[in-house]
Amino acid sequence: MASIYIETFGCQMNEADSQYIANRASASGYAVTADAAQATVVVLNTCTVRDNAEKRAYGRMAHFKALKAANPSVKIVVCGCLAEQDRDRMQGKAPYVDAVFGTRDLARLGDALAEWHDAFAEDDEDLTEQRLLVDPLGGRGDCVGDAFAHVRAFVNVQRGCSYYCTYCIVPHVRGRFDNRPIGDILAECRRAIERGAREITLVGQTVNAYAEPASGADFADLLVAVAALDGLDRLTFLTSHPKDYTAKLAATMGALPQLNPRFHLPVQCGSDPILRRMNRKYTVANYRDKIALFRETCPDWALTTDLIVAFPGESDDDFEATLALCDEIGFAQAFMFVYSPRRGTPAALWDQIAPEIGNERLRRLAAVVDRHVRAWHERKRGTVVRALVQGPSRKDPAKIAAKTIDNVTVIAPLGSFSQAELAVRPWIDVRVDEAFTWGCAGELLATAERYDGAARRVDARATIDLIALR
Repeated sequence: MASIYIETFGCQMNEADSQYIANRASASGYAVTADAAQATVVVLNTCTVRDNAEKRAYGRMAHFKALKAANPSVKIVVCGCLAEQDRDRMQGKAPYVDAVFGTRDLARLGDALAEWHDAFAEDDEDLTEQRLLVDPLGGRGDCVGDAFAHVRAFVNVQRGCSYYCTYCIVPHVRGRFDNRPIGDILAECRRAIERGAREITLVGQTVNAYAEPASGADFADLLVAVAALDGLDRLTFLTSHPKDYTAKLAATMGALPQLNPRFHLPVQCGSDPILRRMNRKYTVANYRDKIALFRETCPDWALTTDLIVAFPGESDDDFEATLALCDEIGFAQAFMFVYSPRRGTPAALWDQIAPEIGNERLRRLAAVVDRHVRAWHERKRGTVVRALVQGPSRKDPAKIAAKTIDNVTVIAPLGSFSQAELAVRPWIDVRVDEAFTWGCAGELLATAERYDGAARRVDARATIDLIALR
């Protein structure tokens, strides 16, 4: 039987692309599998934003070579940003790869899957058994239809970016801004809601720069249109750029009750000279002004960010400015990285800072940021939070993992609830007993079918209103 394994590296845009591939494959008759050894088509959706992601991708290609040796009919496919960047040299580095599809080739990949399908209809039993003898490859396929796959949906609103930050490869591999028609976005959101999605995340490299050429609709207009869809519980978006955070968008965010109270606004650095070298198009003062505007309309929201240390030219004073800014703002979460040179970007050609300096700066930055993150989580201790189930805890399958609407992970023992019941009633009310840097832990009290719906208690399965307790 034709089956497909999809492994995804990178951002939410890649996750959305992988879901598109899975949907096209399913429509063509493929089963989506979590085990590469079971698949007739193995898809690696790659990222190239950091050197580690690129190395991991080529490493995984080498692992999958064993499947090809055991069964030559297996097709190994690479797509995504690394495929776009290395399309001319990937076949030389990994000749066992059957096809390479760049970031603009997803529809063509879907067409190829349809063309290949019939060749897998009668898979040779002996070859299948040979493939299953391959040493375990690790990893777990994405887009597999588990009990909770339907509760969240990522919807791309744009591809590419036109800002050309000097460290970023995205404009080179995904092209300039290409905004989808608003009607197509709404149609995809409606389909996700019909499949049971409780939460929709609108994604784009610079999502708040969205502008539909045909109508002139901007990102604030798009948020209003999506929030008005029948059946939608929650709406969120990633990732924004400070340059495009306007008074109109701030007012819209504060006025839409469906929006999750979490705003991700990357600052990257707290030093104006380094921001100029990064070509970020704002100053630290501009960023502070944006945060003040945000706090006026969304005072209780979580503010999260991205940070890069050891960017070429970053002095000790530049780094200290970043520490001071992070301590001043107090982010609820931050993704922190040591700068990683990317082939084809201007910053890769500049003098680099020694890795040991970068690692030490990252350690010091994490200490400052994590103190504020822990404080944000401590605010939840002793309260009842409503969170959307993700699935079993990776460390303990007897516990369930979920995300609050401000994007905090909560873990709680399943107790007497089954996964099947939570798939139908995926909102859980958890009393938070402990707070950590990674998130919170507590006791599962009740479940609900909808975010604003009545809760069903654990003990008597009685319907109560726990929302009033939060």
